[in-house]
Amino acid sequence: MDGTVSPGAAASEVREALESAALVVGEPRLLHALGAPPSARTVEIGDPDAALEEIDIAQGRGQAVVVVAEGDPGFFGLVRALRARGHTPRVLPALSPVARAFARAGLPWDDALVVSVSDAESLRRAVNVCRAHPKVAVLTAPGAGPAELGRELFPQTPRSFIVCESLGGPDERVVNVRPAEATTRPWRNPEVVLVLDSRHAVGASRWLAGAAPGPPGWALPAGAFAQDDALRPDVLAFALAKLGPRIGDMVWDIATGGATGGATGGGAAGGSIAIECARLGAAAVAVERDDASCERVRDNVRAHEVRVAVARGEVPGVLDHLPVPDAVFVSGGGQGAVRACAARALRTAVIAVSEAAHVRPACAALTAEGFSAEAVRLQATRLAPFEERPSDPVCLVWGERTEGRQAGRPQVPAPRRAETIAELPEGPIG
Repeated sequence: MDGTVSPGAAASEVREALESAALVVGEPRLLHALGAPPSARTVEIGDPDAALEEIDIAQGRGQAVVVVAEGDPGFFGLVRALRARGHTPRVLPALSPVARAFARAGLPWDDALVVSVSDAESLRRAVNVCRAHPKVAVLTAPGAGPAELGRELFPQTPRSFIVCESLGGPDERVVNVRPAEATTRPWRNPEVVLVLDSRHAVGASRWLAGAAPGPPGWALPAGAFAQDDALRPDVLAFALAKLGPRIGDMVWDIATGGATGGATGGGAAGGSIAIECARLGAAAVAVERDDASCERVRDNVRAHEVRVAVARGEVPGVLDHLPVPDAVFVSGGGQGAVRACAARALRTAVIAVSEAAHVRPACAALTAEGFSAEAVRLQATRLAPFEERPSDPVCLVWGERTEGRQAGRPQVPAPRRAETIAELPEGPIG
């Protein structure tokens, strides 16, 4: 392959690559901008797989091929697909759309997370990243742009958007909007949306690009939370291991006030699970039944300087207003509450109960919702620096969705397309 080039790369190298090409592949506007030589055959990228097949055929004939891509094709671009098919392209990159977007905004971006959206599932995960992190660049796609991001984030997650359209071209537009406004404005060709928590848009200097390093420890001691019934570290550690929180996930920490007690977390234990998940990079929601409990969770959230949404309500009614979870932690509750929470989980459910008699009903509830079901009884004894009496036993029930029930798993709603309305007055930023 002769090369993968981007408008804005070194002009002489681009011209040399094009003049030797038998096949030039790219989006129509990029092909028009570069001007393929008359001797070369051109293929527009409509169906990427079909375009890659054309490249394979031309390369099999020993013909020189040039692929024209936007920005840096090695960054969420075509280079990966070409390498996966056995090609070894010479890459002539230009400035990536993300670099251009942050330059237009006048912000550093070594601490930004960058996500690329291609379908409903990647949009859902991208929104979770925006909920959990203060500076995110979203590479958009049709049906997954500023309007859809605004719909998912407003009003629960206070953020500001910088929407970048046609970067580097004659129709470039960079607009600063609130999420609610983003749902109603007409957008022409949004390439990148910067989703920012304005209070932390600059960020601290650090050695690692992208997501911050994880916490130095997890399964915090009970004294790290401002209440007496916090989950013990051994229970926290086991629950977190089964929940598996990660960047892009949404985790629910649900207090039902049901069949729990003592140090099991009768309630959501001050949101300790949600806080631990947030420290590990996931988006999290803590649900409590009353205002006083919600305020205790907020106190803990502020103390640990994490981002956790707090909701008040009873299961199952409160669940209808929450984002789709990858994993759920339920503290107590009867079979009805457990089933209601598990039914919405995409991957994992963990249930804490204080009495062994509640284990079998919890296992049955998970099985009924298409999960595997396992259980363990945890009891720990501190031996140093001083010995304590054994802690009260706590039972954890957990399960993962089984392959046989994938058809019944909760469906991620398809993103709704923004309605195009008459042009509004433009509001570009400097």
